[in-house]
Amino acid sequence: MSHESLSAAKPVRGADQRRLEVLRAIVEDFVTTSEPVGSNALVSRHELGVSSATIRNDMAALEEAGYIEQPHTSAGRVPTDKGYRLFVDQLAEVRPLSSAQRRAIDSFLGTAVDLDDVMASTVRLLSQLTRQVAVVQYPSLTRSSVQHVELVELGPGRLLLVMIAETGRVEQRVVMVPELGSDDIAVMRDELNQRVAGHSFSDVSRNVQDLAVRFTGPARAATTAVVATLLETVVERQEERVMVGGTVNLARAGGEFAQDLEPILSALEEQMVLLRLLSEQADPVSQDLAVTIGHENSELSLASTSVVTAGYGTEGNEVARLGIVGPTRMDYPGTMSAVRAVARYVGRLMPGA
Repeated sequence: MSHESLSAAKPVRGADQRRLEVLRAIVEDFVTTSEPVGSNALVSRHELGVSSATIRNDMAALEEAGYIEQPHTSAGRVPTDKGYRLFVDQLAEVRPLSSAQRRAIDSFLGTAVDLDDVMASTVRLLSQLTRQVAVVQYPSLTRSSVQHVELVELGPGRLLLVMIAETGRVEQRVVMVPELGSDDIAVMRDELNQRVAGHSFSDVSRNVQDLAVRFTGPARAATTAVVATLLETVVERQEERVMVGGTVNLARAGGEFAQDLEPILSALEEQMVLLRLLSEQADPVSQDLAVTIGHENSELSLASTSVVTAGYGTEGNEVARLGIVGPTRMDYPGTMSAVRAVARYVGRLMPGA
């Protein structure tokens, strides 16, 4: 039995279809029990319509093709990364959320008041819905536009520069300037907004490069300082941020997975590792679900995990991704359903949605 004969790219019939059913049953039982699955268990738990001997033959074919394997000396079999991949690719549809899960999404996210609140609530919600580690990326400045720039006088010679992105992301910096009157500050703010509001962050530098020459005296020096800080903020803050929650769920996975916890936890502490995982799965147009399983992950320390993510944002404009990291032995249909639903809800919370 070749990989191609069971691939999602071709119709499956007869023995191949039955072996897919056997594989599906093995995955579901192993996820539920965490114990290797034998042919007798498959016969008793599933209506496969064939004898134990036929199932044993099918399991032998699946093992030979690399979809399942025998751990140690156990009589049962467990799915391999290749087996999980085929199972995920063959899912006809993602399991719908229960009414309780939909209420949980409304309860967690419906009362969020700002972007930080949305991100924190999303992490808590995803980790509770999936019992996995939740990873949520803040909206990317590189794929955003400036909504508004505000200048707040903190005291003589001190301004607070507040830059608000259309995604709701807020960046703030204190700028030291010569003392100015309120009218000068108001004019500077209006000039800034005329040049940057509604424009992408990539256009900010070009749009403000000659702004200071419109002013004289202390106002020119202050404008130069504000523009310099604005450009520093645009450059520095384009590095992305990721919020993580629910790492305690990894310890509950048990079994052999517990042996891999230390390198996994170390990887989850590295923002760049998480950003790379998310960027590798990004699809700015479709925002579709993406699943990487085991050794498909580019980070070697995550070779015993699966990563399920989806993009969120306005239609046709993915501003970031969110998802989960967990053991390869996970409830893929339920996890994929939760990730997709939460991503769609968060996308509706984005300004302009």
